[in-house]
Amino acid sequence: MDPIKTGGLIRAARKEKGLTQQQLARRLHVGDKAVSKWERAAGCPDVSLLPALAEALDVGVESLLSGELEANEITGGNMKQTKFYVCPDCGNIITAAAGAALSCCGRPLAALEPQKADAEHALTVEPVENELFIASGHPMDKGHYISFLALLRGDSLLLRRLYPEWDVQVRLPAAHGRLLWYCTRHGLFYQNI
Repeated sequence: MDPIKTGGLIRAARKEKGLTQQQLARRLHVGDKAVSKWERAAGCPDVSLLPALAEALDVGVESLLSGELEANEITGGNMKQTKFYVCPDCGNIITAAAGAALSCCGRPLAALEPQKADAEHALTVEPVENELFIASGHPMDKGHYISFLALLRGDSLLLRRLYPEWDVQVRLPAAHGRLLWYCTRHGLFYQNI
């Protein structure tokens, strides 16, 4: 932890939240001189205070340790760069319009890298009226199943959650875009439609 960088981040985040040093100190149950000391780079907060400090300032613990906030590039509303994250413990599905530092169940999550579906993993997509009927013979048991389907377009994302022991039979609006799905054993796949 670099005291100068961390102190600068604490000061900037505190001011952004509209807090005085004394108000922040009260939230953390420390003296206001401690906050002043951190901001002047005369010392660093104790490691035991980092989670509470991060919460009070709405920054990550990693950011406090590095002394920097990493901003994503502005995507201008383009959904094509959407990243998918799946928790290996609870199966939670998280999306972000750009990269993000996310965690679930106490674990940091890495963005899934979609792989182009080969013949074995491809889904059947057929037009039916004004929709697309999507089906698959993929196993759907508790240990191996497709947990979600997503249709990603330039301006929108439509995500459908699937469950073990249900057949893969989904209707989506007829549209061009990228169809993505997540196999709990083999990862994230895509095919362009």
